[in-house]
Amino acid sequence: MNFSIECEEEVDGRWIAEVPQLPGVLCYGKTADDAMAKAEVLAQFVGRDAELVDYEDYH
Repeated sequence: MNFSIECEEEVDGRWIAEVPQLPGVLCYGKTADDAMAKAEVLAQFVGRDAELVDYEDYH
């Protein structure tokens, strides 16, 4: 599964990374690289599970 990661700095200095293609995949980090690395690992787990389920059946 291909996905993109969006990352931005919060006003408190933390970084948040999000995978728009996978709702709920959001990760915080002390740096942009840290947040994106965490989001990538989470996306791999979530994406693997998403391939097993047809989410169209739940909409």
